[in-house]
This record gives sequence, C-alpha cells and structure tokens, in this order.
Amino acid sequence: MKSAVETLSPTRVKLSVEVNFEELEPHIATAYKSLGERINIPGFRKGKVPQAMVEQRVGRPAILDEAINSSISPFYAAALKEQNVFVIGRPNIEITELVDREKFSFTAEVDVRPELKLPDFSKITLTVEDVVISDDEVAEQVDLLRARFGTLTTVEKAVENGDFVSLDLIATINGEAVDGGTANDISYEVGTNRMVDGLDEALIGLKAGESKRFDTQLVGQKDDEKGAVDATVKAVKHRDLPELNDEFAKLGSEFETLAELRTDIQARLERVKHLEQGSHARDLLVEKLIAEVEIPLPANIIEDEVNEHLEKEGRLEDAEHRKEVTEEVTKSLTQEILFDNIVAAERVSVNENELTEYLVRASQRYGMTPDQFIKEVSDAGQITTMVAEVSRAKALAGVLARVKVVTTSGKKVDLEELAPKEAEAAEIAEPAPTDAE
Repeated sequence: MKSAVETLSPTRVKLSVEVNFEELEPHIATAYKSLGERINIPGFRKGKVPQAMVEQRVGRPAILDEAINSSISPFYAAALKEQNVFVIGRPNIEITELVDREKFSFTAEVDVRPELKLPDFSKITLTVEDVVISDDEVAEQVDLLRARFGTLTTVEKAVENGDFVSLDLIATINGEAVDGGTANDISYEVGTNRMVDGLDEALIGLKAGESKRFDTQLVGQKDDEKGAVDATVKAVKHRDLPELNDEFAKLGSEFETLAELRTDIQARLERVKHLEQGSHARDLLVEKLIAEVEIPLPANIIEDEVNEHLEKEGRLEDAEHRKEVTEEVTKSLTQEILFDNIVAAERVSVNENELTEYLVRASQRYGMTPDQFIKEVSDAGQITTMVAEVSRAKALAGVLARVKVVTTSGKKVDLEELAPKEAEAAEIAEPAPTDAE
C-alpha cells in the first residue's frame, strides 16, 4: 500500500491511497465466503459454495465491491498512521481507480486537528489575587461549626427567618393532589430557600397549627403553569448555639482552646485560597492562549455538531438557540484543539495508574462505586474520552509549572506547591444541618 497526503487547508487534508491486489486478496476471499452464505444453490450447504459458482451467480463486480467496502476502513486507518494524521471528523471517501487483479486506489478528504504555533511558556507571566483571609471569614467558619452543635428548642412564636419549623406540605394542580407531592414532618430552616420557591415567604408570620396556600412552579410543570402548595406549621423551633469559648473548641474540634481552633481554620482557609490561585492561573493561561494563538476551526465540524444537538432537542428552526449552541460548540472545539496541541508538544502519555485514579475520583463525584462507574464508562465506549481528559489535564499542569505566576502585590506563586489536596480542603467547616443533632 502506498499513501500520500495533501493539505487542502489548515483543518482539512486529502489522503491518496493505492492498494495492490496482493493486499486485497484476503478481503476478496472473505467476500466470496460472505456472499456464499447469502445465496442458495441446490446441492451445497450455505457457506460451502465454491468460489467459481459464487462468482457465476453474483458476478465478479459484486465480489470486488464487497471486498473493497470491507477493506476501506483498515487501509484508511493504515494510511492515517503512516502519514501521522490526527483526524477530528468523518472522511469523504471516493474510489478513483479499480483495475481487477492489479490495483485499486481511493482518496479520503477529512477534517484534521490543525497544528498550532505555541508560545514559549517560560516567558508567560500571569497575575492572580493575593491570598487575604479576613476576620469575618474565620468567624463565619466558626459559626458554621457552632451550628453543627446547636440544639433545637420548641418555642411559642410566629415564624421568622432563621427559625426551624416542622411542617407538612401538600402540592396540588387544579385542585388535584400531585402524585408524590405530599410530605409530612419535614424539618426546615426558614430563609435558606432550599425547597419550593415561595415557601419561605409563606411561612413568615405563621404559628404552630396555622396553614397557608401559595402558588409556585412545581417539578414537571410547563413554564406557564402554576401549582399550589399548602404548608402547615406543626412546630416552631429556635436553635441555641453553644457559647464561644474554650469548652466549645474542645467539643467541636481536636483543639484545647478557641484561639487554636481559629488559627487552624485560618490556615485551612489560606490553603483553599491558594488552591484557587492555581485554578485561576490555569483559567488565565487558557484565556491568554486562546486570545493570542491562531486557532483555525473546521466550520463543517461545528455545523454538524450544532445540527445534531438541535435535532435531538427538536429545535432545528430555533435561530436564537442555534446561536447559543454554536457559541458553546465553538468554544469547546477551540479548547480541545488547543489542549491536544499542547499534549502533542509536551509528548504526554497516560499510564494505567493515572487513568485509574482519575476514574476513581470521577466515580465519587457521581456517587457510584469505582467498579460501577468504570463499567458504565466502558459500556458507553468513553474510555478513550477519559484518557484524553487525563492527558489534557496532565499537559496543562506541566505547562503551568513553567509559567511565571505572581500576585497583584508582586509575590511569586509556586504552583508545584499547590498540588490539590481535596480531602484537606473539604475539612473546612461544613454547612450546618437543618435538624437537631
């Protein structure tokens, strides 16, 4: 097999492939067998018909067509590998020559990843905000921790923001109860707006035993329809917080004094903000590269993806939505081309351990076991996509290590010291629960 590549544009090439018949012979033999299994000839079992009789029945052109159709894909893949072409679209293939028992040739026009001229990353400087932790931020985290150890006491009063209530809810549409729309003995913190829109406003001023109906948008309703919710307050509770002293520090943490607890919270907040510096630097680098590097885009790839997206939604004629989707697809494709060029330039590869670690972390985000998540990804044929994501993240991290990052006050930021420690960052005091311990 011989192949050649012609560049038609920065994002499109034309492959020319010439195959001799020795390489086609295995596919021709397979074609005889495949066609022989589809025809019935008295005296012969299916699949056992001699080649001469198959050719006599279907004709030599049909056999060649079958052989060529089955061989195009492997010959095309071999040509891509030989010419080191990175495709990002489906090829348009055309048979250009066919001489029986001598050769056949075809061409394939296809969109490819453009080769970008990347800058010298060591000469790039990015500026991020200084890490500043205010007393109010520390106090807020201390209060969140206090809330976790608060106690709820039933009180005789009208509901106010910040109170906890025990209530029943019944949702209806046009007077008919909604399936699954009834809930009893719910504990809820008023003012958090964590449930149905309009609930907080409806509860303010009610006392135990009182009810109120309000209109709201229920799940599954059309945008122009409203449902009704009846809220009945069964009890009003006030949360009493522990006193802010050394005894509380011993109760709520491993520290002996409140001062030690505050110092630890300060350090953890600083760690979180330092990690945010790294994330911000990464985002700034991507923005800078997209703004300064010329990134040609294959227009037909964007159009195909947009049409496929809109067709699934049944909104092919929605011009405004088409504009939004086009912007999203364009942005996504621009980043993919940029990242893949960085991967190639940095010669990044992903080993099995790196992929496994990524899949384990991803499974936690989706609330699945690693085995379940890996099976889902594998069954969906998304392992290659996962590998690409890991390699892009790894390449970007390598580039960031060479970029100079400073704060607005001129301090140098060492990104290698900011390797994310998600578990540590998560140990900042969690939001208070909505019920008593």
